[in-house]
Amino acid sequence: MKKSKSLYQGHRFPAAVISCAVRLYFRFQLSLRDVEELLFERGVVVSYETIRRWCDKFGTGFARRVKVARPKPGSTWHLDEMFITLRGEPYLLWRAVDQHGAELDILVQKRRDKVAAKRFFKRVLRSNRVPRKIVTDQLRSYPAAKAETQELANVKHVFVKAAARLNNRAENSHQPTRERERRTRGFRDLRRTQKFLSCSGPIRQHFALKRHLLRASLYRKQLAARFVAWCEFADVTQNPSFAF
Repeated sequence: MKKSKSLYQGHRFPAAVISCAVRLYFRFQLSLRDVEELLFERGVVVSYETIRRWCDKFGTGFARRVKVARPKPGSTWHLDEMFITLRGEPYLLWRAVDQHGAELDILVQKRRDKVAAKRFFKRVLRSNRVPRKIVTDQLRSYPAAKAETQELANVKHVFVKAAARLNNRAENSHQPTRERERRTRGFRDLRRTQKFLSCSGPIRQHFALKRHLLRASLYRKQLAARFVAWCEFADVTQNPSFAF
C-alpha cells in the first residue's frame, strides 16, 4: 500500500509546532511577532516571516476541514455588512451567519450595490444549502439581488432596522474582526484580508465555546474534544500544547 504524503513534507519544524503556530495566529488576537515570542518562550526559534508562510500555506486547508466537520448550519441566514479600511480606502465586508452565530461565509468588496449583494449570495450558496429565512437590515441591495437569485427567490426575507440592533447575530459576529483591525492598525491588501478572515472565522469558532452556558468541568471536557479534533484536522499525532 502506498503511504500517503504528509502535509508537512519538506518542512524542518515538526507538525506539532507548525499547527500550533497556525492555531495561535488565527484563534487569538495575536500578531505574527506575538506568535514568534510565544514559540520562543517554549524553546522554538523561528522568525515571524516563517510563521506567515505557514499560515498562508496551511490556514485555508485547516479552515476548510473545520467547516466540513462542524454540524450542519441552521436554516436561517443573518446577513450584514461593515466598513473596513484597506490602505486608507473604504471597503465593505459582507458576512453571513446562521441563527446559532456560526459563520457561513465572508466577502470583501468595494461596492454596496445589487451586483455586490448578488455576488455575495452566490458565494454563500456555493457552500451552504438554501435557507428557510433570510434576515437583513433595510439595505435595498438585498431584496433586489435576492429577486434575481433563483435559489432565493421564494425564501422568506425579514427586514430589521439597523439602528435597533435587532440583527445581533450578524452584528456581533463583526466584533472579532474589529478587534483584529485595531490590533494590526488596519488591513492592507484585499486578497490577503479576504484569505485571513476566511480562515480565522472557522478556526476561532471551533475553539470558542459558549463558556457562560457550561459548567467548568463540561467546558474543559468539550474543549479537550476540540483539541483532539484539531489534531485530526492538522494531521498531528499529539496535542501541540504538549509537544514542546
